[in-house]
Amino acid sequence: MYAQERQEHILRAARTAGRVEVAELATELDVAPETIRKDLTALERGGVVRRVHGGAIPVERLGFEPAVAARDVVLTAEKERIAKAAIAELPEDGAVLIDAGTTTARLADLMPGDRELTIVTNALPLASKLAAFPNLNVLLIGGRVRSRTLASVDAWAQQALAGLYVDVCLLATNGVSVERGLTTPDPTEAAVKAAMVKAARRVVLLADHSKVGHDHLARFADLDDVDLLITDSGLDERTAGELAAAGPRVVRV
Repeated sequence: MYAQERQEHILRAARTAGRVEVAELATELDVAPETIRKDLTALERGGVVRRVHGGAIPVERLGFEPAVAARDVVLTAEKERIAKAAIAELPEDGAVLIDAGTTTARLADLMPGDRELTIVTNALPLASKLAAFPNLNVLLIGGRVRSRTLASVDAWAQQALAGLYVDVCLLATNGVSVERGLTTPDPTEAAVKAAMVKAARRVVLLADHSKVGHDHLARFADLDDVDLLITDSGLDERTAGELAAAGPRVVRV
């Protein structure tokens, strides 16, 4: 197992159990405890865990929101598959709203070059990449830019969205559960996401399995506001069925 694969396994275990122990991970992965400690140090530098005595805790349990650079290197294969599946939801022409997120960001490298689309986004990196496509009309939503997510938020962004109506919204989230719906740590991002949901004819949620079952501070949508949830095969069938019963069609890739 390569170091990146091992670290992704450790992070998944931490998010599932709420904590990981060095000794248990060393036995499970058949490596030296010092190797696990180096992995935990790397994950802490990436901003996704905090070291504690004998192990580590995911930052979500401590009330922190990982920066986009830290989240971008986690579950990369799953995010790639989800983004590829999302491309099939794009119309042949028309308007598409794309939320800021590490999964939605991957759409920039997969966007078809044969469709005349208007892309509306609040994600600065995504807008910058898509602007190079001659067939796309890219509209960047203005507002205050959050350094942690590189997303435009606050009143300007909400006002712009209030006057729009698009064919489909490709939405991101930090957490999704049957009990609480869609949640994110920051209220200003939640307000923009809620406006995106209202501005779209169809809402497609892109969320890897690590987001399922986790709730954050600010709720911005119910599950029945979502038409389609695209996730990865790491989500078990029973949980997928529970989510589908609450509203959206669920596709695991």
